[in-house]
Parts: sequence; structure tokens; C-alpha cells
Amino acid sequence: MRRALALPVVALASALALAGCSTATPSNPRANPQGVTTDFGVTRTEITLGALTEYSGPFKDLGIGVVHGQQVWLNETNAAGGICGRKIKLEIRDDEDDVGKAKAQYAALEPTVLGFMQILGSSVTTALSQSLIDNETTAVALSKSSDLLSNPYVIIPATTYDIEMINGLSYLMEQGKIHDGDTIGHLWLDGEYGANGLRGAKYFAQRHHLTLRNAKVTSTTSDMRAFVGAFAGAPRVRAIALSTTPDQTGSAVTANQQLRLNVPMIGNSAAFTPQLLFGPAAGALVNLSVLDSSVPFSSLAPRAEYVADAYRKAGYLELPNSGVPYGYAIGKIWGQLLKRACTNGNMSRSGIQEALFQSTNITTDGLVADLNFAKPGSPAARETSVGVPDSAVLGGLREVKPLFMAPDAQSYVAAHQTGD
Repeated sequence: MRRALALPVVALASALALAGCSTATPSNPRANPQGVTTDFGVTRTEITLGALTEYSGPFKDLGIGVVHGQQVWLNETNAAGGICGRKIKLEIRDDEDDVGKAKAQYAALEPTVLGFMQILGSSVTTALSQSLIDNETTAVALSKSSDLLSNPYVIIPATTYDIEMINGLSYLMEQGKIHDGDTIGHLWLDGEYGANGLRGAKYFAQRHHLTLRNAKVTSTTSDMRAFVGAFAGAPRVRAIALSTTPDQTGSAVTANQQLRLNVPMIGNSAAFTPQLLFGPAAGALVNLSVLDSSVPFSSLAPRAEYVADAYRKAGYLELPNSGVPYGYAIGKIWGQLLKRACTNGNMSRSGIQEALFQSTNITTDGLVADLNFAKPGSPAARETSVGVPDSAVLGGLREVKPLFMAPDAQSYVAAHQTGD
């Protein structure tokens, strides 16, 4: 039986809102028996976190997968007694990839939550960035654009798109599929996501004397044939990088095959969903490799197998993807921040920030590359794995190269990186 993916109502009871905004201090043990400072989203019995995600829109498969992974973590954590003597509660909203809706939903949720377990989308995160600063609210961005790291309240627990692309092009060169001096193409989605992937591609191209032919597409672009066809003209590309939506990736790989260009294609983590394996693009995915810094759903890592088993037992009907173990890993990250804040005696929003900047050794049991959040503005990770689409494995991706960091990725300086 399928477990419903509940969407709580936006308006919460005023009593709950007041409780979420209360403050308790060690000098007031009756109000707070645990003896820690609190402000928003923390009561004597609960810690409430928020999620702005998509159940519709171009990245809905990722959003749903991440939510399911987070729910696995919540169930496990609460069954073990919670954190700091409190159960964890997740308030979820579907913004449908609409910035206007996201702003309204954020405004309703913000006074009732300690922070956000996820905000999906580069454009939504960018639109809410100043509000996060004004409200001193820590949020995990389900976007890997390093351009978002100018905001100290934004957490990206992954290798960013620019570094993914540097590692991916390095992989193609290691495989002998491109060489110094070649011409490559890059299709990128207009916005922070695509622009950040392009930033990495430009850096790699400059380092290796590549000619980079890039084409910007919009969120409404569905047919990529003309763009791929242009890459077949002189100078013909030897490979194509993709910082696109999954549907655009499906169109691009199909055009690559139909136009007999048949060059290798490398895609950012957001460019793929396993649903492509069961649609018209399935036969053309043979040329595609996918980059990520979290494990695929089919990973044999012990904690990944545990998450996959919990996912099956939960009865979710959606096709699983790498968002499931990633969502669980985000839960583990939040769990470590909350435990550190509790130990510090400060479960307020400022306490979460303090815990974040003390976090040089965040662990996810091998679900995500090693993370270091102690350097504001710097990507927390620089390793990337490579997977290929495979309908024979759950989650649709089979890893062909484990986590690695190319020399160019190590030397790369991200947009807001300082003091490294």
C-alpha cells in the first residue's frame, strides 16, 4: 500500500505559531527542561523544520525523492527518541517551481520553523536569499550552484555544478574522448543552475585550450534538435555537456543519436531522472554519463542499502532515484547540526549557524562526499562520481567511476570563495 505524501495546510494554528516563536533559556528551566536557548520552531517537545519543494515542475522527481529520503531519516530519528529530548517535525509545501508561490509559502512557514531541510531550485533559493539573511534562517538548497554561497545561511551539502562539470570533462579526457585543443559544446539552462555549470566548463576549457561552443536554452525549450544540430557544424564538437532539465536532456540525447553526431554527453546531476529510461529517449541514453557527489539509489554502501530497504518498506510507489539517499543524508546533516547546537546549549537560529561553522567533519555514512562547512563561500565538497543510465538497476544509474577530484577541480576558485 502506498504511503501518502502528505501536504500540510499552509496556515498553521496561531497557538503553534506562538509556541514556535517562544524563547526559553537555561535560567527558565520550567519553560525549557532541557536547559537550552530556543527561539523559532522549537517547543519543549518538538523541533519543526520546513521544506519548499516541487511535486510538479521540471525537477519534481528529485524533489519527491529527497522528501522521501528525509522522511526515512525522520522516522528513524523519532523512533530513537528524537534530538535534544524533542521529536522532529517536517512541514512541506509544494511551490510548483513558481517563485511567487514559494515567496508566499516561505512567508507563512518562516515564523514556525527553526530552518529548512530543503528549498528546491536555484531560482527559488535566489529569490528567497535576502529573506533567509533577514530572518537568520539556515536552509539546505536543493541547488548546487556555487553562486548561492554568498549567503552564509545557505547550505549546499554536495559538490557544486561548476566543479561537477570540471570533474566530468576531466573524466572524458581521461577516457580519451576529448583532448587538449578540441571543440566541445555545452547546452545550459538560463538561470543560476545552467550559468554555474557553464562557469565550470569555461574554466576547464581555458585550462585545456578547448574551443567551447555554448547555447543557452530557457525553461520552456523542449526540442533540442536545432541546438544539437548546430554543434554538428564546423567546428564540429567532440562532446556535449548538459546543464539542462531531465526532459531537455532526453531531447538532446535523442537528437545526438538521430542526427548521427553520436558524441559523448556529460550531464550535471540535475540533468537526469530515471524516468527517462522508460520514455522515448531510452535508447539514446547510451551516450550519456551523469555526474553526482551523492551515491545512486542502487549503491552497495551499507547505509545506502539501509535507506533503500526503508524506502521499500515505506511503500512509496514513485520510481526511486538518487534523491532518496541524498534526502536521508541531508537529514543526517541536520541531525548533526541539531545535536551540536543542543550540546552548545543553543537551539536557536543563531545556535544552528554556530554549529554550522564548527562543522569541519560532517559525516553521512558514505552517502555524500566528505563535507566541510567551516569556510563560508567555499563549496563544501569537490569530489564527483560518474554514473551511466541503466534500467536494470533500481534508481536508474550505475556507477562507473567512484568519487574522485580532478586536479583542475582542486585548483578551481569558486565565485565567493575566499581565504582558501
